[in-house]
Amino acid sequence: MTEPQPPAIKLTSAAMDELREAKDILEHQGLAERLTELVGAPITASMKLLPDSAERLIYSAVEKSLQKGLDLAVTSLGKDDNLATKPRLLSHKVLAGLSGAAGGSLGGLTMGAELPVSTLLILRSVADIARSQGEDLSQLEPRLACLEVLALAPGPAVKTSEETAAEDDNTDIGYLAVRIAMGKQISDATKYVAQHGLANRAAPPLVQLLNMIGKRFGLIVSEKMAAQAIPVIGAVGGALINTYFIGHFQDIARAHFTIRRLERTYGSSAVTEAYRRLV
Repeated sequence: MTEPQPPAIKLTSAAMDELREAKDILEHQGLAERLTELVGAPITASMKLLPDSAERLIYSAVEKSLQKGLDLAVTSLGKDDNLATKPRLLSHKVLAGLSGAAGGSLGGLTMGAELPVSTLLILRSVADIARSQGEDLSQLEPRLACLEVLALAPGPAVKTSEETAAEDDNTDIGYLAVRIAMGKQISDATKYVAQHGLANRAAPPLVQLLNMIGKRFGLIVSEKMAAQAIPVIGAVGGALINTYFIGHFQDIARAHFTIRRLERTYGSSAVTEAYRRLV
């Protein structure tokens, strides 16, 4: 059963400013653009130079990362005793940078070990941001919403069937369409885990959730790997890339959970309609 929605209320000018900033992040600020500025070369061009084996490496690393991320989200993401009032963004960036230094010095060879570490750091940072925006992380749905952030980052266009249907209806393609698609997966996974836990990881609700996240997260990881594959990057560049990587998802999380907070205040229909009207 879905939670009752508050009655729709007109957003204040301050709320509209928050929503406008969130939309700008969620629709326009892709990781590839950031990394292109950092390394001084188009990441999209570098992606074409990756060997065929890179796709298998990325898929394996993403799958491993999301399995660990699901474990974290379900078992311990809301149980941190250090309930800081402000998210610990800098400390997570520093740890991600240290993790990326090793990956940068060895190119993509360490991705299978490095990406799961980076992903868990991202999720812990996202949880801090969610908590600072009023999310109750003692509940399973907000914890899975933290995992959902990995699928929300702008990147190369890969559409789910729900997004394609939305396009056919001339509605927004992007954050809103992904959230609509992810909403059912999050709901189904929440119900399943509440009843059965993680004993059967091959259960359709869990597989479908991770597959949907994996398709979108894998594209962002491909951009990251393309940047790290540039020969001049090295360990220092690897650390910077990982810092940009986690910072990118921190921005997405801040925007996403800002919108969820506004929805709790003004109602989801009012926020959705205001989001669509923003240019």
